[in-house]
Amino acid sequence: MSHKHVLPELPYAYNALEPHYDEATLKLHHSKHHQAYVDGLNKAEEKLSEARSTLDFSLIKHWEREIAFHGSGHLLHSLFWSNMSPPGGGEPTGLLMEDISTNFGSFEAFKKQFSAAAAAVEGSGWALLVHSKEFKGLRVLTIEKHQDVSLIGAIPLLTVDVWEHAYYLKYQNRRADWIAAWWNLVNWNDVQNKLSKCK
Repeated sequence: MSHKHVLPELPYAYNALEPHYDEATLKLHHSKHHQAYVDGLNKAEEKLSEARSTLDFSLIKHWEREIAFHGSGHLLHSLFWSNMSPPGGGEPTGLLMEDISTNFGSFEAFKKQFSAAAAAVEGSGWALLVHSKEFKGLRVLTIEKHQDVSLIGAIPLLTVDVWEHAYYLKYQNRRADWIAAWWNLVNWNDVQNKLSKCK
């Protein structure tokens, strides 16, 4: 039997990202939505374990989908929380800035591409900055739901959640306003640390 996944604690208080990310939304998003993905992941792993013990794989398609959806939801949210910090925003420095400039031409071009990609996600999903060894550098990806349109082997460095539950209490249907506000929270040190591990 696999270990139980648990909801990670936030590295800051629920009100610490105000005014860009309101306390009510953050609390609901973390304690209810993310918890639901953790619970769904644990249930899927439990059911797959049962299937192995009984050798009854008649529901394999369902539980494989559940593990992909809830597992990816858990991993993306965990990344999302660590990617933000109260004194965030601004621009990256050092090797991260060099890599962004090399791969996107300039930080401004990267920021505009990332924002446009996030705004254009169809329905619910995410925009990510990833490192791909196979593609030799940084790329911007979008993911629908938590797991569709992903790139195998790409390592996520930075993500913004554009599911409506991530921003609806404060920004309603104004996704672009949420994305613009989110840039003020980006924890570039966290992104740099993740990039360093890729190299």
